[in-house]
Amino acid sequence: MSLLDLAPRSADGAPYPLAQHRGKVLLIVNTASRCGFTPQYEGLEALWRRHREAGLVVIGFPCNQFGGQEPGDEAEIARFCSLTYDVSFPLLAKVEVNGAGADPVFAHLKHEKPGLFGTGAIKWNFTKFLVGRDGRVIGRYPPQTKPADIENAVVAALAEAPP
Repeated sequence: MSLLDLAPRSADGAPYPLAQHRGKVLLIVNTASRCGFTPQYEGLEALWRRHREAGLVVIGFPCNQFGGQEPGDEAEIARFCSLTYDVSFPLLAKVEVNGAGADPVFAHLKHEKPGLFGTGAIKWNFTKFLVGRDGRVIGRYPPQTKPADIENAVVAALAEAPP
């Protein structure tokens, strides 16, 4: 199964088929509004605005699994992100990224790029996964990696010919 076969829930609960982004580069991030890394929303939005015309799609998945740092519902999260960081990239429904209740998107991402020591587990909010135009997971970046620090990888992925 490909990542693009999955359809997580959008913020309003409707299916959000990733297939709609076939041929684009995805940057998938588990996010939180009350985290030390929350200012990364600004960098994610900047990447999205600079490269969306070239085919980048940033997708945020709010997650409350780490220190209860995303306690609000989807409407509160969207309002905070819009008012505080002018976020315009897609923010989907709140998910779990680890454990038995992990969203299938994150189960797939962790399987493809298990991370340090091969454990697979996501360690904290703002772990980033870069997905190529063909749906292949080509990079995993820890929370402390700022969005600007992966811009070269994003540009290289965008330079690959669509499938």
